[in-house]
Amino acid sequence: MQVLHSIADIKDLVKNWKASGLSVGFVPTMGYLHEGHMSLIKESVAQNDKTVVSIFVNPTQFGANEDLDSYPRDLDRDAILCENNHVDVIFNPSAEEMYPDDFYTSVTVHTLTDRLCGSKRPGHFDGVCTVVNKLFNIVGPHKAYFGQKDAQQVAVIHRMVSDLNMPVEVISCPIVRESDGLAMSSRNSYLSNEERTVAPILYQALSQAAELYRTGCSETTPISQAIQATLEAQDRITVDYIELVDFRTLQKVEFIEKPTLCAIAVFLGKTRLIDNIILASEESN
Repeated sequence: MQVLHSIADIKDLVKNWKASGLSVGFVPTMGYLHEGHMSLIKESVAQNDKTVVSIFVNPTQFGANEDLDSYPRDLDRDAILCENNHVDVIFNPSAEEMYPDDFYTSVTVHTLTDRLCGSKRPGHFDGVCTVVNKLFNIVGPHKAYFGQKDAQQVAVIHRMVSDLNMPVEVISCPIVRESDGLAMSSRNSYLSNEERTVAPILYQALSQAAELYRTGCSETTPISQAIQATLEAQDRITVDYIELVDFRTLQKVEFIEKPTLCAIAVFLGKTRLIDNIILASEESN
């Protein structure tokens, strides 16, 4: 396995692969890899001849008071995990390589970014779309793999790829959870031992919402209220948002009549955690 830092080097490598008729899968990450990332990598390795993993903590998707400087990083550890899971190359560019001094362009997807994390983190999705657009142009994959934990990100990238006629298939993979239900995330490493014991309440609240829907409640307001009550029973939790939105358009819905994303974000201490489930009527399944 190679680790490349230069845009020119990764482009040349992939160009040679494609000239030999090989298919290329791509898993973009910010590193500090966990089993959620591994699930994406395994899908790519299974479906493609070659797999590229990018490890780049993208500064343009972090706000002024967010955790860019403290975001966990461990390239050596990540490289071992990638090699053990049959990745062919890691692309690990510097911020200067990706954003030189004369960089003036950004990519914006409207409407889908107005709700959920988009309304709470201004500019975040412009940064996400810009870096993913660049990475797609640099790597030129046939397929790219994203985790459903970042459901809004997946929807936004799907829309960007469709609107801009980008020649890549975006594949969304299921959330990978710890044994107690906590969605795997690099930011889980921020949690203290006490906070970690509280964190599974997110999935418990979402599971209660799913049970409400399963037993006949299709109105979103009582489902949202039930989630809030469960979360706020823990005094360490501060709710950032609870949203039930159309799975494809991300617009708020009052009744669950088709696939509906039930998404939550909370602060547990100083750590912001997100999670979601998809609720769907029988006619939509």
